[in-house]
Amino acid sequence: MDEIAALLEPLIPGLRRHAWALLRDDEAADDLVQDTLERAIGRWHSRRRDGGLKAWLYAIQHNLFLDRLRRQRRQGAQIGAEALMDVPSPDASPDEHARMRDILAALDALPEEQRSVMLLVSVEDLSYEEAAQALAIPVGTVMSRLSRAREKMRQYLETGRPAALRRVK
Repeated sequence: MDEIAALLEPLIPGLRRHAWALLRDDEAADDLVQDTLERAIGRWHSRRRDGGLKAWLYAIQHNLFLDRLRRQRRQGAQIGAEALMDVPSPDASPDEHARMRDILAALDALPEEQRSVMLLVSVEDLSYEEAAQALAIPVGTVMSRLSRAREKMRQYLETGRPAALRRVK
């Protein structure tokens, strides 16, 4: 068990950061990380030895997050925009705080599949291959979702509103 803990412990801050970015709630993020670690430890024997531990953990976390989203939709619970107002920013200037709030709003404006790719690649520094493994999608899909997500975020940050959908004939 000490061997497993030694492997998992350095990855916890990244899992926590990713969970908070998805949920914007400290308690819910802590719960998601705990559930991720419990599931990983409980299914340690089924882990593929040739696969990356980091990608496997993010895959577990992503699947648990999607399960929570589905459950919340069935139950009607919503995460409101007011969560963006209480973004922790110690020692940040008002301009930095406003910029961080804009970035979080731009992330929230992305579809979930693009937001997940953006967070895993740009924030958690997973390779395209690791992100593809974590999300169970092809590498090309990771690349196209990331490209679209970056473009939508750029447009949002320039205009202050989500990019309009274009009709392609």
